[in-house]
Amino acid sequence: MPQALSTDILIVGGGIAGLWLNARLRQLGYATLLVENERLGGGQSVKSQGIIHGGTKYALSGALTGSSEAIADMPRRWREALAGSGELDLSGVRLLSEAHYLWSPGTLAGNLTGFFASKAMRGRVDQVKGSELPPALQDAKFKGKVYRLAELVLDVPSLITRLAEHAGDGLLAGGHIEPLRENGELIGLVVDGRQVRARRIVLSAGQGNAGLLGALGIEQPKQQLRPLHMVLVKAPTLKPLYAHCLGGGTKPRITVTTHPAADGQWAWYLGGDLAEADGVARDEAAQIAFARRELAELLPWVDLSAAEWRTLRVDRAEPAQSGLVRPDNAFLSEQGSLLVGWPTKLALAPDFADRVIAALEREVIHPSSHQELPALPRPPVAAPLWQELFA
Repeated sequence: MPQALSTDILIVGGGIAGLWLNARLRQLGYATLLVENERLGGGQSVKSQGIIHGGTKYALSGALTGSSEAIADMPRRWREALAGSGELDLSGVRLLSEAHYLWSPGTLAGNLTGFFASKAMRGRVDQVKGSELPPALQDAKFKGKVYRLAELVLDVPSLITRLAEHAGDGLLAGGHIEPLRENGELIGLVVDGRQVRARRIVLSAGQGNAGLLGALGIEQPKQQLRPLHMVLVKAPTLKPLYAHCLGGGTKPRITVTTHPAADGQWAWYLGGDLAEADGVARDEAAQIAFARRELAELLPWVDLSAAEWRTLRVDRAEPAQSGLVRPDNAFLSEQGSLLVGWPTKLALAPDFADRVIAALEREVIHPSSHQELPALPRPPVAAPLWQELFA
């Protein structure tokens, strides 16, 4: 029988939210153990476009909302971490772009120009032209307007690897999880037959939270899934582009990020409205055909004759909301020794950690001394998506 373990905080789910929380807690002196049943970052995290939103895209309706204000401070916190001077040292993580952009085809941006120049948006948005344009938009045929957002785009696989380094010896590969109870109280988990006692247990497994709650016999909080049907395209003619393209509605018509494929070419990863409800309803062939038409209309100067195409279905896991709306903040539910949460998006991983740390402080759960962990089976890190899909 595997050796029993004890720790201050047991985290289940090794995506970016769980890894970030684990790193923060260890920095504060807590003994932690993070359990992952497959690959670190292998769920939603590695499928992320890597944009650290500051909320600007949620202001496309022409007004700042609770959502955009809640997330506004995230780019600063991530930038400081990337510089090695923030709450975590993320120096060494590859930064794909110092900025994300917003572009409008033709005259569509007329009604937004005044808003972007307004006091509310000052310091968040600047119009760019000429040589300041993203490389993919530097073409004589481009007639739109481009705004530079004070946001950034990360290489998510390198982020997962760096956060895993912060975990030290506190990672455990474990597939089967059962509750460990004493006098009816949850005091830990049994992971693949190994008892792990903990003062608090945090579920941060994204879509996996629903199954974990079921295994623990807990009905709340409920989870909702909001599906996407993303598109990837790789071609020798592609140039870097990190941008939302404005459509007629309040969501970007298309969101493009650019990622390095294994053969040195660039791959564009396409989301936005293209990947939402209508895209989800299309099969792979129809979704690729639609994406081809969109790029041909929006970027007609880009030669895609030798392009390779793939699609990817992603389920965003979140706490259930009425009408399946998108939550504004990270979410945390406290139930005795169990904390259950979803960051709701990559950029809000620090907010999720803040909420857990605040809960520990309220319950006066301070770091305590524990024996060093033995050598444990360690989960692997997820491979970059664009390298796996174009292998």
